[in-house]
Amino acid sequence: MSHILKVRATWDPEARVWVAESDDVPGLITEAATQEALIQKLADIIPVLLEENSGGETLPEVPYSLMWETIQTVRMNRH
Repeated sequence: MSHILKVRATWDPEARVWVAESDDVPGLITEAATQEALIQKLADIIPVLLEENSGGETLPEVPYSLMWETIQTVRMNRH
């Protein structure tokens, strides 16, 4: 694998968790209450999913880019 995998993490305000998904890692969807916990879960689950999707091929390491996203709102001033 020669490219950097892309993983998106979005904040779910109702569930109060970070949710991670990736088009580059088939089957990846996981959540955690903190960013640190999510990073640890990704370190555990990404290698398993990549190995399952590659027919057992293993690599010594795989780089990935983790992009954090939150949706915010602002109150519009009415004049």
